[in-house]
Amino acid sequence: MSRPVLFVTRELPSQAQKRLDALVDVEVRQSKSTKAISRSDLLDGVATADGLLCMLSDKIDEELLSAANPLLKVISTCSVGYDHVDTELVKRRGLPLGYTPDVLTDATADTTVLLALMASRRAKEALCIVNEGRGGFSLSTGLGTQFTNKTLGIVGFGRIGRATVERLAPFGFSKIMYTSRRPLHDEAKLNAQHVPLPQLLAEADLICICCPLTSETTNMFNKDTFSLMKSTAIVVNTARGAIVNQDDLLHALENGQIAAAGLDVTVPEPLPADHPLVKHPRCVVLPHIGSATEETRNAMANLAIDNALAGIFDQPLKAEVEL
Repeated sequence: MSRPVLFVTRELPSQAQKRLDALVDVEVRQSKSTKAISRSDLLDGVATADGLLCMLSDKIDEELLSAANPLLKVISTCSVGYDHVDTELVKRRGLPLGYTPDVLTDATADTTVLLALMASRRAKEALCIVNEGRGGFSLSTGLGTQFTNKTLGIVGFGRIGRATVERLAPFGFSKIMYTSRRPLHDEAKLNAQHVPLPQLLAEADLICICCPLTSETTNMFNKDTFSLMKSTAIVVNTARGAIVNQDDLLHALENGQIAAAGLDVTVPEPLPADHPLVKHPRCVVLPHIGSATEETRNAMANLAIDNALAGIFDQPLKAEVEL
């Protein structure tokens, strides 16, 4: 009797990959590359799959679902976001959709702090000075800013937003503000205040974008929102690239509407090396490393495997998107 087929679209982190290689109840077919699978290989692979374990870079749309095995039983994405999935079509097909929440909260919050510090202390410019072998200690040039007695603004107060506040609060912010659909009952525990977005944009010295990508948040940060900010404001995005209009961000930086920016997510990913934001001295761009720790990426991959196997064998998924 043939075993069900689990199609995996990329090589997994080492510990999770060893587990995948040792599976005996399913036949694993996998793209053993660290880079995104080609569209043609993805469509070929899903044609015979009982379960699909995919990545953020894999578009799950009508074309893919039409090409998929009619007996496909589950889609498991190795990500907390699922904006690459047409959820309405997946729901219509009657497929469970697994994802990997919670496990990447700490690592992503850490990266948010990393970018905030790099942007505020002008680390990109400082590294250039070192790499070019020029300069040294200066009492008056290359000065950044610190967070003592400043206002922190968090856009999106879910797991990652809260974890970011927990990490940044000890830096001495005098006020913490957040936006969400409604005030949270335990906001006092984090000494945070729910405010409308325009107020947060106008008052915050550091603005951290931690919200999901939805139709409402797409292009949320644009010329209008940047125009509300302090000229000394720092904007950090570790959520999704499409939340920020990058042309408008560049304009805001070049025209002194804001002081600096830190991006872990962009459109596209990666940005070309000659992109103006990559070259801008006051914009730090990272290659989507928010969850890139051994601990987190293995935890994500293991949860994605758990979800895929559960769906294949008609068990409840450990983490399932409500469709």
